[in-house]
Amino acid sequence: MFDDENEIDPKDLPIYKKGWEIYEVVDEICQLIPDDDEHLGHVKSIMLEDAMMLTVKVAGATAGQLYDIKMEAAAIIRKAAQNLMIQNHSLEMFGFEHVEYFQIVRNLLEEYRLLFIDWVSKFDPWNYIIDRWGLFNPPGVGPFDHDPDDDIPFDGFDER
Repeated sequence: MFDDENEIDPKDLPIYKKGWEIYEVVDEICQLIPDDDEHLGHVKSIMLEDAMMLTVKVAGATAGQLYDIKMEAAAIIRKAAQNLMIQNHSLEMFGFEHVEYFQIVRNLLEEYRLLFIDWVSKFDPWNYIIDRWGLFNPPGVGPFDHDPDDDIPFDGFDER
């Protein structure tokens, strides 16, 4: 599937593997939630969605090349991981009887966080387009900076 030597299969990345491990543990815990509990059912769906983001967005960022796209995925991953980190409070508040198992998820998330830091540090800040919203530019690039690509003349297609 990944023939080009520069392409990386996200499934080979440690962060992807750890994200998948977290998803599997979250899924196991969610299977302990009674189907007839509306409040816990809602928490369950949020937890599964957040856990899934830990792999889905890594795969998306790996497929993309641009710095701003990778950073946007990283921000979504960070938010999902932080949301997941505190879900034990929601589980406890709604009376989930096995809340102690959630500490396993929190421990795995700490391992994931360290992999995340390493993963993001490898993003190429020189492969970017200016994010005009100003959120995901590489260091030293602002949303109002001149884009050198704007200086490339374009006269349409040559129809020779």
